[in-house]
Amino acid sequence: MSASVGARVVWATIFLDLPGDRFSDGVAFWQAVTATHLSTPRGPDGEFATLLPPDGDAFLRVQRFDDGPRVHLDLHVDDVPAAAADAAGLGATELYREEHVVLASPGGFVFCVVPDGGERRRPAPVDGPRGGRARVDQLCLDIPAPLVERERAFWSALTGWAVAGDTARELVPLARPDGMPVRLLLQRLGDDDGRTHVTGHVDVAAAGPDRDVVVAEHVDLGARVVERFARWTVMRDPAGVLYCLTGRSPDTGLAPGGLVDPPDIAARHPRRRV
Repeated sequence: MSASVGARVVWATIFLDLPGDRFSDGVAFWQAVTATHLSTPRGPDGEFATLLPPDGDAFLRVQRFDDGPRVHLDLHVDDVPAAAADAAGLGATELYREEHVVLASPGGFVFCVVPDGGERRRPAPVDGPRGGRARVDQLCLDIPAPLVERERAFWSALTGWAVAGDTARELVPLARPDGMPVRLLLQRLGDDDGRTHVTGHVDVAAAGPDRDVVVAEHVDLGARVVERFARWTVMRDPAGVLYCLTGRSPDTGLAPGGLVDPPDIAARHPRRRV
């Protein structure tokens, strides 16, 4: 499985799709934890906005979405029609086309290919009010076991990002280019997980003792702790979005020892409940 050379991924954006009745609460939370401010709303009903960082270029957006909460991915490309054709050739299904193209991966994860807007500068980590240091830096795709091999091949071919870990592990990253704000982490769900299509969640890097501090900062802002593990804490934001605070460096994105998640920890405490 391989993509054509017609399009190049130059940036990636995480979209937080928040239910209308909790939209304002969710937006306020993510603004606070990322130290961003909200752009002018856009769309026919003002349902879209961008979280603008104090430095670097934006890579987080929000949408009022009554079927949420969920997350989806925007891939910024230098040729939208070519990227959409690449994706379709790799097994994606086209859902909607305008200036951008909305698609679903072979396993059903919704993403968009959008025009290159010139974004190139990754924002710095954020220092919180209690002294925690963190950065939103990863989208984890939660993949039912029968779909893992096809999804892994699909995303690697479409982005051009190589598989960067042992494919026998439950958590396998793709190697993002330098400066790219979002890494993709592919997680194989357990056989007892009832999901039949691919979903996703946000990972926030907060290494070492900072993670407990960042947890407290997020709770102060209205998030709730769902479950604690040795290397990550599962959280729920005020809009209902599940995400993880992980014991990885906000600077490098790596756990101690240079790994995304140590294999022994990942095996004992899989994140399949997210």
